[in-house]
Amino acid sequence: MLDSGTGWRTGGRPEVDRWRLYVRGTILGYKRSKSNQYPNTSLIQIEGVTTKEEVAWYAGKRMAYIYKDKVKKNSSHYRCIWGKVTRPHGNSGVIRAKFKSNLPPKSMGDRVRVFMYPSNI
Repeated sequence: MLDSGTGWRTGGRPEVDRWRLYVRGTILGYKRSKSNQYPNTSLIQIEGVTTKEEVAWYAGKRMAYIYKDKVKKNSSHYRCIWGKVTRPHGNSGVIRAKFKSNLPPKSMGDRVRVFMYPSNI
């Protein structure tokens, strides 16, 4: 809470605006056919993207799947698998992505962060 219009919280620290440099996405599953699945390619739905044309801007962008593990490594419980948007999948704004290592099955339905770089704007 802010103190009486001073712009300072009760803890004595200034109010800081946070900027998010990524768009949230949801992992739908692996690319698959009727009888085969291809775990080296994942399908991702990006929030607010509904057409194939909108997906074109995200081609080549980096993405991160961040998850929590029981055992601390490098003084953190959090781990990250980096990936890249490769191409659209269908006409409804779903993308195909390849990650450095295949995403684990428990990641289905979880969030990924699609970063706004590399960018050529």
